[in-house]
Amino acid sequence: MKIRTSVVILVLAFAATGCATWDSMSSRQKSAVVGAGVGGVAGAVVTDGGVLGTVGGAAIGGVIGDQVGKQR
Repeated sequence: MKIRTSVVILVLAFAATGCATWDSMSSRQKSAVVGAGVGGVAGAVVTDGGVLGTVGGAAIGGVIGDQVGKQR
């Protein structure tokens, strides 16, 4: 289970570094990306690496991050 969580964290880290156009993103878009990453990791931890929990957490985190970035 720790291996799954580590894999999820590494995948999200590589995905985040792939955002070469981070500077051209708005604060709302940046907040959505960060929220999705944090939500995905949290969902993976809560469900012991479950796919549904990881994807669900990323989706919910992305929506929350989008709304937080909207208010900035």
